[in-house]
Amino acid sequence: MEVDLFDFNLPEELIAQTPLKERTASRLMVVKRKEEQIVHKRFVDILSYLEPGDCIVLNDTKVIPARLYGHKEDTGAKIEVLLLKRREGEKDLWEALVRPGKRVRTGTRIHFGEGTLTALCEGETEAGGRLLRFFYQGIFQEILAQLGEMPLPPYIREKLKDQDRYQTVFARHEGSAAAPTAGLHFTSELLKEMEERGIKLAYITLHVGLGTFRPVSVNQVEEHRMHAEFYEISAENAALIEECKKKGGRTIAVGTTVCRTLESVARKYNGQLRADQGWTDIFIYPGFQFQAIDGLITNFHLPKSSLIMLVSAFAGRELILRAYQEAIKEKYRFFSFGDAMLLI
Repeated sequence: MEVDLFDFNLPEELIAQTPLKERTASRLMVVKRKEEQIVHKRFVDILSYLEPGDCIVLNDTKVIPARLYGHKEDTGAKIEVLLLKRREGEKDLWEALVRPGKRVRTGTRIHFGEGTLTALCEGETEAGGRLLRFFYQGIFQEILAQLGEMPLPPYIREKLKDQDRYQTVFARHEGSAAAPTAGLHFTSELLKEMEERGIKLAYITLHVGLGTFRPVSVNQVEEHRMHAEFYEISAENAALIEECKKKGGRTIAVGTTVCRTLESVARKYNGQLRADQGWTDIFIYPGFQFQAIDGLITNFHLPKSSLIMLVSAFAGRELILRAYQEAIKEKYRFFSFGDAMLLI
């Protein structure tokens, strides 16, 4: 299957640069898969499409201030570091992107701040990043909060005034290099109203790495490989979702990260959801057989990205591309701070 089948022309002015004043003020495109119908709404109207007994599943990961600015110990040259993920089983060893990469080789030391944080390059990753081991006094998360910046995607050029707007209101577990952006539309009040209407809320954790947004650089879809990301689902939340399914409720994933987590676990346990944790590099594209979700809330994605392939797998490529053309015609806002789509 050719990657070009998922291409479309997106005007640059439709890429949202800043979040709206109110989280729920975004637009909502509702795509009904069976009827192949497209409806234009506001995000608060999502309650009209949810029923008592449905289960909304959210990703409670928290974005860390993963962008650091430092200098080389020997030359003083400026180095930018973007932390991607902590190496499994290693407390202070991180996979990271560095810029300029040619200045950071094995053995290079980088200092941040007033010497409170130092990194030693211990090698390169398969994807061309660096393995950095950090040395510090105190608590790493607190030092990051002081020295780091929120790692906004490269297509956002505006300065983010309120850092909390790149966090969901239900973010709990630190570890992401990027926000699960479909969750940014929710407020605590909206979630409370959902529960009052008998809609169940369940949570998973998937720490989002930049691999999720990495451009597909091959010509054939099947040749693309996803970066592995860490996920976790508790026994309590797995049981809640299973109970909703048994009672006839729908499982609606908030974001592609939730979709990938639930489908990874379902594939592992013959269609059932159980307590589980590990690393997933699942790549969902047309032809994939879904076992876990019945609906999906998501933002509008990049052309030829693994994310538009995922939504095309769920709703059909032709319907998705038609929906995207309508979104462009109606001037929807795209990407992280953009509008939302409900696929049911």
